[in-house]
Amino acid sequence: MDQFAGIVFDAYGTLLDVASVALACEARWPGHGSALTRLWRARQLEYSWLRSLMGRHADFWQVTGDALDVACAALGLDLAPADRAALLDGYLQLAPFPEVVVALNRLAGMRKLALSNGAPAMLRAGLEHAGIAGHLEAILSVESVRIFKPAPQVYALATTYLGCAPADILFVSANGWDVAGAASFGLRTVWLNRADAPAERLGVAPEIVAPNLAALADMIL
Repeated sequence: MDQFAGIVFDAYGTLLDVASVALACEARWPGHGSALTRLWRARQLEYSWLRSLMGRHADFWQVTGDALDVACAALGLDLAPADRAALLDGYLQLAPFPEVVVALNRLAGMRKLALSNGAPAMLRAGLEHAGIAGHLEAILSVESVRIFKPAPQVYALATTYLGCAPADILFVSANGWDVAGAASFGLRTVWLNRADAPAERLGVAPEIVAPNLAALADMIL
């Protein structure tokens, strides 16, 4: 690939496996863990988009808690305060995807940032727990602009930090909607299509599609 000023990674779903909370969900409600995990994540994203559209920002920690509450209610699961606190704490202890740490080591000579919807404290805790924070020059949160991805203001945080044009940045996400937002802003984009999902129909396409971060490292090194 051509030279670029830095690589910017999404965090949740890209570096950190949000499905890793499924074990805790299953332990509390046997037989419902997978369904709760999926619905929790779906509501988490929907609430971030809705709050952005309504101009009613709340940080991602609150959004994640609200999403858990409504997901449990929708599935008829009784959410005790202690279980709620423990499940939310799971977002501070998410597992990295298996190839991530090794791939980041391979990319050691490049400037690497995280750009995430996460609130700063939860984001820092999660990346440190996963052993990833030390590989990143900076961890950028939407809280500095108080709107969630895929708002253009969020992707502009990366260009401001790196002091370059959008086309000089390689943005990596496993979320197709996030890749579309970054591409629309003008970043060069990589979609880690871990689930072999169909492409989004949003009028923009990723420059690169890779199954995981190890495959991407093979492409750009």
